[in-house]
Amino acid sequence: MSHIKKPRIHHPALTRNRLGLTRRDYEGTMSTLCAGCGHDSITAAIIEAFWELEIEPHRVAKTSGIGCSGKTPTYFLQEAHGFNGVHGRMPSITTGAHAANRELLCIGVSGDGDSLSIGMGQFAHVVRRNVDMLYIIENNGVYGLTKGQFSASADVGSTAKRGQVNREHPIDSVLLALNLGAGFVARSFSGDKEQLVPILKAGLRHRGFALIDIISPCVTFNDHHGSTKSYQYTRDNYNQLVYADFVPPAHEIAATYDEGDVRTVKLHDGSSIRFRKVPGNYDPTDRDAVYGYIRERQRAGEVATGLLYVEEAGGVGEESDFHGLQGTVEEPLVDYPFAELCPGAEKLERLQERFR
Repeated sequence: MSHIKKPRIHHPALTRNRLGLTRRDYEGTMSTLCAGCGHDSITAAIIEAFWELEIEPHRVAKTSGIGCSGKTPTYFLQEAHGFNGVHGRMPSITTGAHAANRELLCIGVSGDGDSLSIGMGQFAHVVRRNVDMLYIIENNGVYGLTKGQFSASADVGSTAKRGQVNREHPIDSVLLALNLGAGFVARSFSGDKEQLVPILKAGLRHRGFALIDIISPCVTFNDHHGSTKSYQYTRDNYNQLVYADFVPPAHEIAATYDEGDVRTVKLHDGSSIRFRKVPGNYDPTDRDAVYGYIRERQRAGEVATGLLYVEEAGGVGEESDFHGLQGTVEEPLVDYPFAELCPGAEKLERLQERFR
């Protein structure tokens, strides 16, 4: 995590929202991610979405797990509540925070490794419980912090920087969320701010679980057996006095394209991704049709982006979010007096008698 704070001086010409806050008030500390990392573009879009929605930062709970994505919440909403959990456990931490205080707006940031490998079980259950939160997956297909191994979202036939070819079938978080009954499912690209910001705003306003899977290119990884700059080679041949690494700078990848169009985006390593923005007549309320459309585009070698699925008014997200399913009290638990939350051993014993 970065502890480099940004200066609090605001230029008087900065635009303010109705709360009197500028975009700078929604920022966090300085980023320590690689220059050109797509995750920083996502951070910028999140800041823009919160500023445009005029959400008070102290009403937000931001959580994350482990990996490059785990750093992201440090870089936005420094006045918000925050918790960086262990690998794959962000969903349960967010569930606990929301259970205690339903008035908090919860946003969880995870990665494809954090969510689709060690955190798969947690991801499945936070969807099933329909916890009222925005769940962001920063999807780069690799474990960036550990130098580019394939993650569970890597496509068959894709190659690592060291030349290895992935032969394992990927897990698609969007299709998985649809199968699990998520009420809001979207996919976007970190370089398409024009599309990403409105999707983030919609996800933040959605009642119930909302997933946004964001393709976010990793700009560099270089830890392989053939390199004399790898960790293993260094440990075997040198006396390492301090931890050091060098990441060459790269330019941010951005793209703009219209509804229904296909855009081929070239990544830093020379490979390409074909994005197709859903057409204007696309129906995001038919779960079966959405699933079929995504699979059709995958077979064509394309990544569908946009608001892919949203529950219609009166659906699961409207009436049976986490608190509705659990039958909790209207008042946030954090506001209940201790005597009511913990009524003592005698009442606990009577409660347990019901289950014997």
